[in-house]
Amino acid sequence: MAITSTLAGSVMEIVVDHPPVNALPAAGWFELADAVRAAGASPQVRAAVLRAEGRGFSAGVDIKEIRADTGFTALIAANRGCFAAFAAVYECAVPVIAAVHGFCLGGGIGLAGNADIIVASEDATFGLPEVDRGALGAATHLSRLVPQHKARAMMYTSATATAAELHAFGSVLQVVPREQLRAAAFEIAEQIAAKDPAVIKMAKEAFNGIDPRDVKRSYRYEQGYTFELNLSGVSGRLRESFGHVGLDKKEGESGG
Repeated sequence: MAITSTLAGSVMEIVVDHPPVNALPAAGWFELADAVRAAGASPQVRAAVLRAEGRGFSAGVDIKEIRADTGFTALIAANRGCFAAFAAVYECAVPVIAAVHGFCLGGGIGLAGNADIIVASEDATFGLPEVDRGALGAATHLSRLVPQHKARAMMYTSATATAAELHAFGSVLQVVPREQLRAAAFEIAEQIAAKDPAVIKMAKEAFNGIDPRDVKRSYRYEQGYTFELNLSGVSGRLRESFGHVGLDKKEGESGG
């Protein structure tokens, strides 16, 4: 699995590179969770940058893995993997800066929504196409990125929002040209890394402690509805007719 971690000074760079569209199988989500947790546990790390290579930040969960399973083992693994990865970002002891380019769909919303800071390229778009896949989930995290009614409209219609829109909402800190994205994320990470690490870690812990929403509990609640849709047969029917919105249908991956 192409999840790499590289320490640059006191900033850990975690990169997802899983062609063609960074749609991760269950094992990839667990691997990403491990990488983020390891960054937070390292005494050398004062901030982390989470980014991706390729065409987009994330297309979410690999639908092909779920479709190939005649039971629910793959679905349960994907659910648990996404839960672990999103929680790892939220609970990471050091601030996590998400550098988002291209498409950020499904599970990508979970990662970006739980990050401390988001920097996006001008071509970045954010969305939850779950209803077209017979799934639900990550409305918890989308609601951290856009206002409530905007989130509902995006969920019900599978519409996407641009980086510029999210910048106007205040959830994306900076919008930069694609070629400047990594440098912009590192500039912020290095500013944080220059502060006293004990204070920064406690500041993150304090922010999480006053969060009005329990993101782990609410996301787990959402996942229950995804499982119910699968048990009813609705999800299987929609997966069979599945094709990406804005991505090549032949690739067969989906949001998380």
